[in-house]
Amino acid sequence: MEASALSRIGLAGLAVMGQNLALNIADKGFPISVYNRTASKVDETVDRARQEGQLPLTGQYNPKDFVLSIQRPRSVIILVKAGSPVDQTIAALSSHMEPGDTIIDGGNEWYENTERRIQEVSGKGLLYLGMGVSGGEEGARNGPSLMPGGSYQAYSNIQEILEKIAAQVKDDGPCVTYIGEGGSGNFVKMVHNGIEYGDMQLISEAYDVLKNVGGLSNQELSEIFAEWNRGELESFLIEITADIFRVKDEYGDGGLVDKILDKTGMKGTGKWTVQQAAELSVAAPTIAASLDCRYLSGLKDERENAAEVLREAGLNEEKGVKLGGIDKKRLIDDVRQALYASKICSYAQGMNLLRAKSVERGWDLNLGELARIWKGGCIIRAVFLDRIKKAYQRNPNLANLVVDPDFAREMVQRQAAWRRVVGLAISAGISTPGMCASLSYFDTYRRARLPANLVQAQRDLFGAHTYERIDRPGSFHTEWTKLARNSDAGVGAFS
Repeated sequence: MEASALSRIGLAGLAVMGQNLALNIADKGFPISVYNRTASKVDETVDRARQEGQLPLTGQYNPKDFVLSIQRPRSVIILVKAGSPVDQTIAALSSHMEPGDTIIDGGNEWYENTERRIQEVSGKGLLYLGMGVSGGEEGARNGPSLMPGGSYQAYSNIQEILEKIAAQVKDDGPCVTYIGEGGSGNFVKMVHNGIEYGDMQLISEAYDVLKNVGGLSNQELSEIFAEWNRGELESFLIEITADIFRVKDEYGDGGLVDKILDKTGMKGTGKWTVQQAAELSVAAPTIAASLDCRYLSGLKDERENAAEVLREAGLNEEKGVKLGGIDKKRLIDDVRQALYASKICSYAQGMNLLRAKSVERGWDLNLGELARIWKGGCIIRAVFLDRIKKAYQRNPNLANLVVDPDFAREMVQRQAAWRRVVGLAISAGISTPGMCASLSYFDTYRRARLPANLVQAQRDLFGAHTYERIDRPGSFHTEWTKLARNSDAGVGAFS
């Protein structure tokens, strides 16, 4: 094979995401070699490339031919299931690779696995990137948001390709940037997914309140979400939600959404996000609430049984929901404001987790730049990410989005509506764990003094953990029980 005939890049792993990303690369004019352990997937991808306009894509049927068909320094993207399949693929390919070549893992991998692999392949002189890819199959084919972390040299080798295949945002450029060292790209993608969990939970709660308190039909819901998508809530998730309410059930009457079993699946990135938040002592209650809801949704049989048992015990659900005298128009507007304020808290939690990890690992993450690359291509893409980007540009050391002057003003303007929605939902017996978690987060964060003083006193009483005082320096310990029992003062009032 002549040098000129060599591919610019290679991609191994031709499931849905792999195929679409390979076609995207070829479509942008970069000759690409593809490989998959199952030969039929290679044939399928080659056929698609032919049908979609004779794209410069060649199929390879074994690891050696695949690697040797790529021009040096070689860059190979692997898109296989996270975990041991990645290690197996690296082993199969790296034995044919040479010092200076690069492996790019595009899967949802745990960041420490990426850091281990960076070390392992560096022994062979190979470079490594762990690259988060968001946007689903549609994004992979037409422009995803890309989050590459690891070797800067490896990034430089394919920067031109990544900038062409990423989603393009008007006035803001391609949705890709070099994230940082080590497993930072995977970590950022993981937190992106955690924020996504929160977003989806909050939208489902807005739906629940509008449907079950407001009595809105699917047709009305579709129109409301479409209208919201023209304002401050404009985003991919709001847009697709409007579409979902439009789809009729092909097997019967009514909307398809009403026939879907209420059990949510998950792949693990949301759980990792909450675990990392706990490890780093960062509060992420909205994301945690969304995870808890997915767990509870899985207990379908138990929930049906609980509904039955509590009905027999006298819980009258109908009475709860029928609050009477609901002003629909006002409810819709209140829910819109509650959703927006709750979302700000969810994104704030995600950003604070990223910053804490960045400090711990010395990654030097640029939070404004992360908000920029999430503006297109990815699942959480939203107009208000531009506002988040600007908030961090104004103040890179911003402690929390809630205290950015612009967002602070918006939270204050929306809090009355937010409280009305949560209060209404609680009265109606409709759970809004995400909105409640966001509101509690806001209310806790904005209070100059919390009841934590009592918790500290309790800890000191039973464990001699000591406490600090507000009026003098140092640590103190008090013999609480002895002093309380010995003290006559005030006892008479309670006897």
